[in-house]
Amino acid sequence: MKSKYFCSVLLVGAACFIACKKSPVKPNPTPPAGPDTTQTKPPSDPNPTDPSTANTIGFFLNDWAPKTFTVPAFTDTAIPSSTSVTVNIDAGTVITKVPKSVFGHNANIWMTQMITEPSLMSYISNLHPNVIRFPGGSLSDVFFWNAEKNAPPPDAPAKLVDANGNETDAGYWYGKNAESWTMSVDNYYKMLQQTGNQGMITVNYAYARYGTGNNPVAAAAHLAADWVRYDKGRTKYWEIGNEDNGTWEAGYRIDLNNNKDGQPEIITGDLYGKHYNVFADSMRAAAKEIGTTIFIGAQLLEKQPESWQTATDKSWNSGVLAQVKTTSDYYIIHSYFTAYQTNASASEILNTAQNNPAAMMTYLNSSLSGAGADVKPIALTEWNITSQGSMQQVSFINGMHAAILLGEALQNKYGMTGRWDLANGWSNGNDMGLFNIGDEPGAVKWNPRPAYYYMYYFQKMLGDRMLKSTVSGSSDVLSFASSFSSGEKGVILINKGTTSQNVNITSNATAGNRFYFYTLTGGTDNGEFSRKVFVNGNGPDGISGGPSSYADLKAYSAGTKNGIKVALPPRGVVYLVVDKK
Repeated sequence: MKSKYFCSVLLVGAACFIACKKSPVKPNPTPPAGPDTTQTKPPSDPNPTDPSTANTIGFFLNDWAPKTFTVPAFTDTAIPSSTSVTVNIDAGTVITKVPKSVFGHNANIWMTQMITEPSLMSYISNLHPNVIRFPGGSLSDVFFWNAEKNAPPPDAPAKLVDANGNETDAGYWYGKNAESWTMSVDNYYKMLQQTGNQGMITVNYAYARYGTGNNPVAAAAHLAADWVRYDKGRTKYWEIGNEDNGTWEAGYRIDLNNNKDGQPEIITGDLYGKHYNVFADSMRAAAKEIGTTIFIGAQLLEKQPESWQTATDKSWNSGVLAQVKTTSDYYIIHSYFTAYQTNASASEILNTAQNNPAAMMTYLNSSLSGAGADVKPIALTEWNITSQGSMQQVSFINGMHAAILLGEALQNKYGMTGRWDLANGWSNGNDMGLFNIGDEPGAVKWNPRPAYYYMYYFQKMLGDRMLKSTVSGSSDVLSFASSFSSGEKGVILINKGTTSQNVNITSNATAGNRFYFYTLTGGTDNGEFSRKVFVNGNGPDGISGGPSSYADLKAYSAGTKNGIKVALPPRGVVYLVVDKK
């Protein structure tokens, strides 16, 4: 996806909910067998047993590390005298340890060389998404990582064909282009090193389709393997292609007059799966040569195809899985959540974030089961909303959507997610970019959009283990609880509704003396899609975004003697941590 140059039609179908009923357990139980269990300790046990790592997370937890909460500077604040909503944190039930990769993002190759932009680099360092995918959506399938500008391989044709068979200029992109508006491969690595993040690389699969050599699959696989060699172990996570089922993607349809290995004109999941195995063999051999381990993902669709979708889509998952169910390391999906480019309401947008992660996971498990395939880690490597017409994408509602999505991704045990994207193009406010690339009227270049602040505080106030929590008193209030290895308990409260809620937070863990929190709300501009976010009452200096002092803002705080109670504003988010005893 999903640049100003490409778009996709990804619709998420009916939501589905998963409810689990647990039987009582005795103190110090023997852990139940199986890779994906949630184990419960008695309320008096302050150190519950971690559950087995879910297969849908797997190796994405290899980088897990204990997290210590640092008490922020704070301002004492009054708490509500009465409450109508109760959130209970079950500190004895760990849902999962938190994989750092769930906070990922997407870079792209039209957002400058990045390392030349100090304010952008500072923002990315502070946000610390942990994983930054490259080179960027559909452009990955026309990207030659080791080529100079305008010097593609001799077997890359000057013209490609679109889904209707019409010839178009190939429009290749080059990894050694040093011009200021684009990003080279070497500067991508420098950006990762300077911001303290790691990479995820999407290799050019479509070259295996449109290449004009005698063995285009081998040529494309060799190009990918050479990137693994050049990478020298810096990158663990690799993808084969981007949305290659899509009619918008290079390689969906090829000119048979140029093909020399008998490929079909239109791609199928079975063909992609066979080619995946050739790529994976070459790339793993290259990794072995340099003494490193890599993980290679294969593409699946996140929902049941609609009746109007292509034959390729309808057989994609079954075709891919027939070939890769024993060879893939993880599975990749993309979702843009809302109905394609509709002028969706705030309520509709927020509900997709709450409902769709569970629905997608259920569908994937069904696809895997139907194919006789084992469950493996799931990576949602692109996500955002396509809603447009009211500046939804640059609004605080999209920030709330991000917060809900991250919480639901953790509760549904995704291994990785990657928001699309760090920067894109203004397009009258239909801009998925986390930062203003420099074309938003009245805003300074690299000014963060509201979603930045919602994601920043999510990580800041989230522990290293996700805990079970329940809400009573309002269906508009969501809670995502966690614990820190240093002993504190946290909860993220989200009010999807338009009415204030006073919330009482209870737990079976003993609280310390104080709790600390940040409250995020939208502004009054632009109807229900304010382009501003206020943190503890502090807003942006300009017409959009959030407070420039976000990293140093004092938290609100109160003593726990009279209970842990907070006011949750309409369409507000509270990020809260309770002291340890």
